[in-house]
Amino acid sequence: MSNDDRPVLDPTTDHVVPNPGVEEHIERFTDVDKGAGNRAYAAILAMLGAVPVLVILNLIVYFAIRRHTTINIEFAGVKFLHASAQNFLLGLTAGLGVLLIGLAVVQWARVLMDDHEIVEERHSAASDEETRAIAIEKFQAGVAESNVKRRGLILGALGGAVGTVALPAVVTLADMGPWPTKAMRKETIEKTLFAAAPEKEVLLVNDETWRPIKATDLEIGQLVNAEPSNLHGWVDDEGHHHHEDALEGVEGHQAKAKAAIVIVRMDPNDIKIPESRKDWHVSGILAYSKICTHVGCPISLWERQTHHLLCPCHQSTFDLGNSGVVVFGPAARSLPQLPITVNDEGYLVARSDFTVPVGPSYFERDSRNDYKDGDQ
Repeated sequence: MSNDDRPVLDPTTDHVVPNPGVEEHIERFTDVDKGAGNRAYAAILAMLGAVPVLVILNLIVYFAIRRHTTINIEFAGVKFLHASAQNFLLGLTAGLGVLLIGLAVVQWARVLMDDHEIVEERHSAASDEETRAIAIEKFQAGVAESNVKRRGLILGALGGAVGTVALPAVVTLADMGPWPTKAMRKETIEKTLFAAAPEKEVLLVNDETWRPIKATDLEIGQLVNAEPSNLHGWVDDEGHHHHEDALEGVEGHQAKAKAAIVIVRMDPNDIKIPESRKDWHVSGILAYSKICTHVGCPISLWERQTHHLLCPCHQSTFDLGNSGVVVFGPAARSLPQLPITVNDEGYLVARSDFTVPVGPSYFERDSRNDYKDGDQ
C-alpha cells in the first residue's frame, strides 16, 4: 500500500488507542484494615524517630573517634574493607538518617495519604485569579487528605528528623580550619617563627640560598627577600646545611606564608625612625613583613629612591622609610615591622616576633597597636 492509499484519520473522531478512562478503584489494605494502618503509622514514626538518634551517634563519632583510627573487615582471608573508622561511621550514620527520612516520606504517601484517582483536562499554562483560588483550595484539600490533623505526630517527627539531620553538616564545618577564637588566633595567625627569639637565636637568612645575612654585606638601597632560620634551616660559609629546625610540607608552607620578610638598607639620615623603634634597626637596616595588609599578596616592588614598597595586586604602597605607613592604595594598616639586631658575628637576627598580626586586615584583628604616621 502506498502512502496515497492510506486512510486519513480524523483526530476528533478516530483514535489509534482508545481512552482507557479511570480504572476501578481498589482500596488499600491499610484503608480497609485499621490495625494495618496503625502499624504503618508506627513504622513511619519509628523511622523518623531513629533519625535524631543517628544524628547524635554521628556527632559522637566526629568528636570521639580519632581521624587516624582505621576499620578492617576480613572474612576467610579476604579483606572486604580497610578505611578510616571516622569517615566510615560518619557516612554510615548520616546516610542512614537521610535514607530513613526518604523511606518514611515515601511510605507515608503510599499507605496513609488519601488514595483516589482523578482525571484532569490539560489547561493553559497561564493562571487567572480564579485558577489560583482553586489551586489554594486544592492545596488545603491536599493538606487535609494527608491526614496530618488526624495523625499529627508525623509532621512533627518529619520536621524533627529534617532539622536534626543538618547538624552533622554544620558541625563538620569545623574541618575547614580551627575555630577562630582569640586564643587560637594568638597561637596561629598572630604568631610567626620569629616568636622563638630572643630565647633562641633566629637568624635572618636569604630565602633562596638560606645563608645568614651579615649587616656589613648590605648596600644602601638594597632589598633582600628573607625568612627565619628556623623555617628551612641555614647554610654556613662552608656550605654545610644546618636543618635541625627545618619545617616541611604543609606546616612549612603555612609558616613561610606568615614569616616571609623583606630586608632593606637605607641611609639613616634620610628616613624617619620613631623613638619607640630606635632599637629595631641596625644602621638603617630594617625588616618588614613581605605580606600586604590588604589581601595578603607578597610584595617586593622596591623603589629605592622614594623608599616605597609597592604591592603588585592592588597598588597599595608602603613607606619603609617611615615605619611602613600606607601612602597609597586600599591597604588599611601599616606594613608590620620586625625588630632586629645583630649577633656577635655581625649577622642579622630577630629581637622578637612582630608586635602586630601580619597579613590581611581581617575584621577580627585588633589594629589599635598598628603604627601610624606621627607615632613615637
